[in-house]
Amino acid sequence: MEAISCSRVNLPGSTLRNTNHRSSLPCHQTRISMSTCSNSSDGQAYTVSCSNPTDKQSGIVSGSYLRGPLQKRDLSGKTFCSLGVCTYTGTGSSSESHSHAAEERVGVLLLNLGGPETLHDVQPFLFNLFADPDIIRLPRPFKFLQRPLAQLISVLRAPKSKEGYASIGGGSPLRKITDDQAFSLKKALDAKEMPVNVYVAMRYWHPFTEEAVQQIKRDRITKLVVLPLYPQFSISTTGSSIRVLQNICREDAYLSRLPISIIQSWYQREGYIRSMADLIEKELQSFSRPEEVMVFFSAHGVPVSYVENAGDPYRDQMEDCIHLIMQELKSRRICNDHTLAYQSRVGPVQWLKPYTDEVLVELGQKGVKSLLAVPVSFVSEHIETLDEIDREYKELALESGIENWGRVPALGCNPTFITDLADAVIEALPSATAMKTPSMDSEEEDPYLQPQP
Repeated sequence: MEAISCSRVNLPGSTLRNTNHRSSLPCHQTRISMSTCSNSSDGQAYTVSCSNPTDKQSGIVSGSYLRGPLQKRDLSGKTFCSLGVCTYTGTGSSSESHSHAAEERVGVLLLNLGGPETLHDVQPFLFNLFADPDIIRLPRPFKFLQRPLAQLISVLRAPKSKEGYASIGGGSPLRKITDDQAFSLKKALDAKEMPVNVYVAMRYWHPFTEEAVQQIKRDRITKLVVLPLYPQFSISTTGSSIRVLQNICREDAYLSRLPISIIQSWYQREGYIRSMADLIEKELQSFSRPEEVMVFFSAHGVPVSYVENAGDPYRDQMEDCIHLIMQELKSRRICNDHTLAYQSRVGPVQWLKPYTDEVLVELGQKGVKSLLAVPVSFVSEHIETLDEIDREYKELALESGIENWGRVPALGCNPTFITDLADAVIEALPSATAMKTPSMDSEEEDPYLQPQP
């Protein structure tokens, strides 16, 4: 079996300290719908039109998940959309005009989860989520049940999920926030004299990785940096998105030769740690007695089997991340008590403990009166922060005896955070090499099931 060759990016000078983990890992049902994409600098909207996916005159690539072309506008130095993909290009030239002007055309691909944009999208979004073999990992003899099981779970969970999305405005804000982050990253790299095109690829909703890749090919990108918007690596987040990209690369002659550098995790970067500490420090000041506040880190959970059987480094990286943030706070003479718990567990299997809901009850019973929730695995607001933390966990905390509740916002487009991501891209670029991807015909060949040296 040919081994996977992905650049495992080590960013010199960018970490607070070296860490050693027990292991490290290498790298439908959808609908055609209207979407918009905004340029944050001028507020102009560019509308993506819908057309028949079999109509080759429309520029639609045959398939169920690609959308219609951009209505023609003046695109000089603007954000433009094609097939539902937002591309952030350089000033003064369109993608078409400068594709031949520069010998090297650098692209940055942001990876994120995605989310339903309307309540009508919720059930197909859930189907895409649970149809992912990195989310529900079935034994090989039962893999034929993946899609039927995903269909059943999505139908059963859709009503409750719709209630959650309805409570935050009728859909996930993740697409807009990620587009804003892409635009901010583009500006930060421009300021560092690194002209790039920035693309957004969502795992379970538009724009899918396939859509972003089509745009990358049209733009004739010659070198690509892949930047997951997950600080810590997990099989179920970064790993799943990278697997999709590898499969696409394996089947495409252009992409198989494209030099790619994958930033697998970046939780230890100084800019990220400092940004998180800044937010915590600021929110602590909203309490009447800041020194008495418990700092409550709530991270998205993963099944225990991922860590213990598949070698997922997520738990180690998360614990190390919390340590680094608290060390930064202590350097500022902020020495609050803190704890870490895991949220969003699904199904009957055991997930990483302690569970957020159980810890909140225990803290109330122990007499903790002031608590600051910190969503440490999320850099964008979405349903896990806006509904699960802000509504469900807040209510539970207050019912359990906690009197003063606060919550640190997600980083979003925090300038220090975005600047640090730009530095990470620049540092990763020299490591770009063509990916070699094996077939995934058996569990024994699955790189995520085998701890790597």
